[in-house]
Amino acid sequence: MLKRVCFSLALGLFSLLTVSGSAQDQKDTLRVLFVGNSYTYFENLPQVVSVLSEQTGTVLITEKITIGGAKLSEHWRGARGLNTREKIRNGDYDIVVLQEWSLGTVNERDSAVYYLGLFSKLARETGAKPYYYLTWGREKVPQQQEPISRVYRETAALNVATVVPAGEAWARARELRPDFDLFNPDGTHPSELGTYLTACVFVVTITGELPGTIPGTVSIRDSRGEDVILMMIDPLDVEFCRNVALETIENKVAAEER
Repeated sequence: MLKRVCFSLALGLFSLLTVSGSAQDQKDTLRVLFVGNSYTYFENLPQVVSVLSEQTGTVLITEKITIGGAKLSEHWRGARGLNTREKIRNGDYDIVVLQEWSLGTVNERDSAVYYLGLFSKLARETGAKPYYYLTWGREKVPQQQEPISRVYRETAALNVATVVPAGEAWARARELRPDFDLFNPDGTHPSELGTYLTACVFVVTITGELPGTIPGTVSIRDSRGEDVILMMIDPLDVEFCRNVALETIENKVAAEER
């Protein structure tokens, strides 16, 4: 009889610990759609964001609709085979990330503002929150950052959208480490380091977290269950990117509170 009681108690304790552990392992999830072009798909930004988010309390399940050089006006009109509006309406997303083409906010400001506004309204109508992917200037033209930032921030204020200040993080990284290789050799697209830093900014902006446990080796599992390595970042560069991302967001919050 005593053995049965002890066994029952042990089984009950094991069950309690199992349930407790399962509850701790459960995380919130958010479905995120990236709308953009090569600045989004170079080095697999959405997938890297998703992998890094696994270290936070909110896992980001990411998808993208992109085509090289696409403008938001083309996404809206359905040009070049894009079905972006339909995808937003039917995708049940929590967040829609909007990225204008690289110099859209510099050379075609009115168009950028107009279509950021249209897509923000559409996203909210479906229950999603609009986020603006604030990009960077060309490597040889760093002064482009100011107008890029201004247009995204002013338009975000008009449309109650959240800014993801990737370009400003890039500017800070270049200030601290001028040799930090953020750019692809073409001087405009992101390198692996550029995408990794951008992903860090996305994760901390959306989840509010960026743990010290984020991995430098970023891998995903393919349809056959095999691991595919997307990038391998030096641990010191991981820590640098993490610190720059956190500092950039802290500065953004402080500026908004002033």
